[in-house]
Amino acid sequence: MREDERGFSTIEIIVAILIMSMIALGAGMTIFQVIKVTAQSDSHMTALQQVQNAGFWISRDAQMADNVTTDNLSGTNFLVLSWTEVDDSDNTTDHSVTYFFDELSGGIGRLKRNHSSSAGLNKETLVAQYICYDPADPVNTSNVSYTSPSLIVKLVAIFADASETREYQVSCRPKL
Repeated sequence: MREDERGFSTIEIIVAILIMSMIALGAGMTIFQVIKVTAQSDSHMTALQQVQNAGFWISRDAQMADNVTTDNLSGTNFLVLSWTEVDDSDNTTDHSVTYFFDELSGGIGRLKRNHSSSAGLNKETLVAQYICYDPADPVNTSNVSYTSPSLIVKLVAIFADASETREYQVSCRPKL
């Protein structure tokens, strides 16, 4: 080596490695945080979508209902709505919709809808998943109450580490 040429000293190399390690650690922590927040956001969005979907279906049916049953239901039945449809020729079709819970495990299950009519319709639909239902705990779970003409439905969804609660107040069709 010539006298005017110099290399890096051991201390300079150690300092450079420490700085690069700190930058890599910061980048790694940022990536980890982004992944964690994304997973939490996905869980929250899943819970929110399930509550909104259930609220949509129940509200839609309740607005048509002339008869609402919330008390003394058997098993996992949650809500029963019924109405009579009259067509232009004065023919009537009776409809009945029962909302019930399926596959309850640990107080969380699937909310289903069974729609039957006097015209022969009998259709079961999955309305929402991850809905919390425990009749023994009406404060922290999904529940329903009816005081004519208002149906109040509280829905709670729990998915992973996220939960979402919404309360819907629907005015049912008056009896004529």
